[in-house]
Amino acid sequence: MTDYSADTMHRLLQRGADNAPAIGAPGRLWLTHAGLRRLADTTAARLNAMGIGRGDRVAMVLPNGPEMAALFVTTACAATTAPLNPAYKAEEFDFYLSDLNARALIVQQGMETPARAVAAARGIAVIELVPGEAAGDFTLLSDLIGTPAHPGLVEPDDVALVLHTSGTTARPKIVPLTQINITASAVHIGASLALTAEDCCLNIMPLFHIHGLIAAVTSSLAAGGAVSCTPGFNAFRFFSTFDEVRPTWFTAVPTMHQALLGLTGRNKEIIERARLRLIRASSASLPPQAMLDLEEAFGVPVIESYGMTEAAHQMAANPLPPRPHYPGSVGVAAGPEIAIMAEDGSMLPVGELGEVVIRGRNVTLGYENNPEANAKAFTHGWFRTGDEGYLDAEGYLRLTGRLKEIINRGGEKVSPLEVDNLLMEHPDVAQCLTFAMPHAKLGEEVAAVVVLREGAAPNEHAIRDFAAERLAAFKVPRKIVFLDEIPKGATGKLMRIGLAAKLGLSA
Repeated sequence: MTDYSADTMHRLLQRGADNAPAIGAPGRLWLTHAGLRRLADTTAARLNAMGIGRGDRVAMVLPNGPEMAALFVTTACAATTAPLNPAYKAEEFDFYLSDLNARALIVQQGMETPARAVAAARGIAVIELVPGEAAGDFTLLSDLIGTPAHPGLVEPDDVALVLHTSGTTARPKIVPLTQINITASAVHIGASLALTAEDCCLNIMPLFHIHGLIAAVTSSLAAGGAVSCTPGFNAFRFFSTFDEVRPTWFTAVPTMHQALLGLTGRNKEIIERARLRLIRASSASLPPQAMLDLEEAFGVPVIESYGMTEAAHQMAANPLPPRPHYPGSVGVAAGPEIAIMAEDGSMLPVGELGEVVIRGRNVTLGYENNPEANAKAFTHGWFRTGDEGYLDAEGYLRLTGRLKEIINRGGEKVSPLEVDNLLMEHPDVAQCLTFAMPHAKLGEEVAAVVVLREGAAPNEHAIRDFAAERLAAFKVPRKIVFLDEIPKGATGKLMRIGLAAKLGLSA
């Protein structure tokens, strides 16, 4: 049975041994679990003295690194956290700070960001974070004085974290996640990866994103383990950092894993002397061939997981050996319950294709101030993920794609994921992304972007012929675009929707 005693961030932070490392960064002193607990209590008291308490929203704009990790977990002990992407422009900060109704903004001292001016114009207090000697340690500076409406440490049902959905096709929605949501998810991740106090995660994920915040940082601390935070993902610096930190695991999106794959050959010695136990992949589908290549290169299991913001990240995960993990599957339920629902709301049996639905402790109670979105998102208490898939006889979930990304070619439905996985088997293809291209008569046509392996020459006919031998004719991409890099979103995700317009492909 899962232990839910850590139902708030403050209780979760009590789990690590006093002198054990908690938060670190390459080349810096470790902040211990005892040090992190002191920092949490100090931060809670400091925020309360500024008039900020439970339910008050604190926006955070910091560089990726240990201070951002520590600020997130310590502020979540006393208030509601709202991490924002430091790369946003002034207009974006204006939208998010306004939409969140932020009470204060925390920025790192000396960091230039348009968020400062936007906050000042909106009358939002700006708090300066001054890093300490140990990685993650900090002091908060502000002239703000006040009495919070709800002082003290957070309760399980308080909102811990607010994030916006990616908003590729509509106005971004606010996802409030409670203390129970995020701590349950962290415990689920730790259980699925068998994390212990001996484990150390190397974080390369952005810390304004649920994947980095919960999967890398919070799950490590919940297990009494450690997390070493890099300034962000850099494929060319990864292996030297990896060699220095000596992590037992790391987690990333598939595009990052694929970028690393191209560099494993020249870093074999570093990989051979590593103490790596596993690699985790999440936030998008990992092509089966990439999983096999990663396992061969690193010599450890690659655990593909399935996550989304509305579930405080993890929903399913492939099990660790000796249980099987299958390329092309996102594993078994690893947190919330998972079922497959038909369009009419009825539940479908094993093997039937439908919409993936979830319910459980780590699932949001609903979008904020958005009854229309909530009416669409929840059916009979189940949250509709928007993903299409089926459960096999062993209980493994196999996804066929986002429902809104399924290509409708004159009534014939094409799963972009299926085409991706097939194209990845071509020896010249390093990365690919299948997407819908407008078509005058059919409505949509199949197209793909391809990044070639080093030394390979572009040959659209050869790749189309390869696909035609293995796919039904209507699934074969009619257009293949060769690029050096596939356009990505802020968190490293590949974006199918809108790609045709971005590439100038019209009907």
